[in-house]
Amino acid sequence: MSAARRDELAANLAAVEGRITAACTSAGRARDEVQLVVVTKFFPRGDLDLLAGLGVTEIGENREQEAAAKLADGGTPAGVRTHFIGQLQSKKANAVARWADVVQSVDRSKLVNALARGAELAGRDLTLLVQVDLDPEPDDRRGGADPADVPALADEIAGSPLRLGGLMAVAPLDADPDAAFERLARLHERVLADHPDATMLSAGMSGDLEQAVRHGATHLRVGTAILGTRPSHR
Repeated sequence: MSAARRDELAANLAAVEGRITAACTSAGRARDEVQLVVVTKFFPRGDLDLLAGLGVTEIGENREQEAAAKLADGGTPAGVRTHFIGQLQSKKANAVARWADVVQSVDRSKLVNALARGAELAGRDLTLLVQVDLDPEPDDRRGGADPADVPALADEIAGSPLRLGGLMAVAPLDADPDAAFERLARLHERVLADHPDATMLSAGMSGDLEQAVRHGATHLRVGTAILGTRPSHR
């Protein structure tokens, strides 16, 4: 493991931590209300180990095959929780349930059943977030349930053997993230009225984490600002 790479990650983590702290102060929130999820997709196992050594406790992956191979190489670092954050095919749900602690991208009923079966077979507890589509354009490829369908999907998860954690969303491209995250916060309030334990609100990435904190995000998914530009290979 490169000492230079460790120093780079440490400096980037410190810079992001400074941004989160400032955003919390501006929003009148306590810093411990917001959890950083470092998105390690496309980066090697060595970076994951370095991040764990630097105190990172939550990591995010969005490709099942890549994540499974990475975590099989030494297992998940002690004290680290893994979040699946990518669009999920139902045929991959069983495999994801073997290593994920949280699946943030549940956008349809079929996934709930598939993940429940996978978690049962693996003997694992699993927390699910409903991914909300905040993009008014119908050809959005980022995934997510229509906001009108979110309460029913949340009810279904809550009635399953799995835990309903809350909601997740990605701000639409070329749109004001403030407005998008405000809509998400209102929808989260509706879900909380029926499911008060569904307190997780995953929103905000490297470019819009401040706006997400302003609107109540409890989890931020940050990759580029910490790990740098994605490697050219996929």
